[in-house]
Amino acid sequence: MGDPAGIGPEIILKALAAPAVFRRCRPILFGHPELFKRLIRTLRLPLRLDIVECPGDWSPSPGRLPIVPVMESGGGTGAIPAPGRLSAAGGRLAAQAIERATAWAQAGRIDAITTGPIHKVGLARAGYPFEGHTEFLAALTGSEPVGMMMVGGGLRIMLATIHLAIRDVPNRLTSQKILTAIRLTRRAMRDWFGRSDAAIGVAGLNPHASDQGRFGDEEARLIAPAIARARRSGIRATGPYPADTLFHRAHQGEFDATVAMYHDQALIPIKLLAFGRAVNLTVGLPFVRTSVDHGTAYDIAGKGIADPGSLLEALGLAAKLASRGRLVQ
Repeated sequence: MGDPAGIGPEIILKALAAPAVFRRCRPILFGHPELFKRLIRTLRLPLRLDIVECPGDWSPSPGRLPIVPVMESGGGTGAIPAPGRLSAAGGRLAAQAIERATAWAQAGRIDAITTGPIHKVGLARAGYPFEGHTEFLAALTGSEPVGMMMVGGGLRIMLATIHLAIRDVPNRLTSQKILTAIRLTRRAMRDWFGRSDAAIGVAGLNPHASDQGRFGDEEARLIAPAIARARRSGIRATGPYPADTLFHRAHQGEFDATVAMYHDQALIPIKLLAFGRAVNLTVGLPFVRTSVDHGTAYDIAGKGIADPGSLLEALGLAAKLASRGRLVQ
């Protein structure tokens, strides 16, 4: 359900009120039942919740939504955080939903997870020291390596680093991280998108991809060696290319996927082309996981105006990838 004080619960209900979703998958919700009951009434949606206590005891259909209860520790209902209010309680409920859904996925009870947005500060206040879903899910499943790929607007962009301050990126970027990102991109394209010989363009870090060393040496010292190692293993990776042209070239069809060096280098082109419709795909888990391309939006939480578009895209991609039955290991 994501952060209960954000727009996650609202967009989940709006998305699952669409009968078309049930033609793509059999959804089951992990969240706080009372919160969702209140929202159903407030939003006047034609939905009914069915509490699910054990695996297999659920049969979703349009208008009927199975829900696995996620509540405060100790089994009580606990106080439901107010919309738009950051709290440790909200972070704890969001984390418990992630943990419960992950346990079901690892046990083979569900084929994929689609997550609502979480608030990283709320997560930290609740005692979960993770920078985001990707790192949290990797820790829960013991998966290594994992990667964050953004999908939307005709682009597929893997991130070499994820949630870092810009000043920390050059020091945290390594040739091995870049090589890992390239390898995860190739595996995702092969196993999920049917492109066994995908062309992968790799972005530089600096303006003009350093312009032969005038604006930094990371391209020659870190990125080019990673690309060379990838090519020696048979991966069609090329670059490093200036980021200000690479994503345009990918959008025009020159590359099947790209690798970005840091968060905003990837997210800006994706959101320019597919704002509210892009999907965050985690590569390297033992199950499919997708997520929305936006945050908790505390400023509009509880107002009934949140757009479920990105969640619908994330649900659709999760169903599509899970139905193919092949996972990136």
